[in-house]
Amino acid sequence: MLADLDGEGAGAAAERLAGDGIVARGVALDVTDSAAAESLVEEVVATEGGLTGLVNNAGVLADGSLVKMSDEQFRRVVEVCLFGSFYMSRAAARAMIDAGFGRIVNISSRAYLGNAGQANYSSAKAGVVGLTRSMAKELGRHSITVNAIAPGLVETDMILSHPRADDLIAGATRANSVPRVGTPADIAAAVSYLFSDEASYLTGDVMHLSGGRFN
Repeated sequence: MLADLDGEGAGAAAERLAGDGIVARGVALDVTDSAAAESLVEEVVATEGGLTGLVNNAGVLADGSLVKMSDEQFRRVVEVCLFGSFYMSRAAARAMIDAGFGRIVNISSRAYLGNAGQANYSSAKAGVVGLTRSMAKELGRHSITVNAIAPGLVETDMILSHPRADDLIAGATRANSVPRVGTPADIAAAVSYLFSDEASYLTGDVMHLSGGRFN
């Protein structure tokens, strides 16, 4: 089940997966709507017989210097990145507890360590790390693992649409030990590992998938 604010985009992604023989469906979802999050999980449980895996990947940018950042800029980013992860995880955890098994992967960011001009984004992503570790402590006894991935710059549509995309990519490439930026495939491989049986003893961790950049 692919859920995105852009329902048509989610549907198109599901169709691409179907071309590879993967059964998928795309739906529109605003992760800042807690009732909608609950409803989606209920639908998945009803139609699929349960829910044992969740990836929280919704994000948004609204960069600005601290002294010029508006309340709305700060609130919007925290609502999508942190509140959205909480709403989806809370709903999914109930289904996973019933199933006695689950995997939750939260996409944080290297920015949780702090980025100039991103007080909102860094705060939200640091919150995701704290949420991850708290959930891991609560849910482990139900055979539910909760981990976070903290990517560096990844070449996504969100980054490519940024007005300074070229500068951001060039700067990250220079700063990384591995001289390139990340790709969605890099993140997908990490998620696949965290969902696997081999990662069943790993929980509450933050995987820094940043090409060696930690500052």
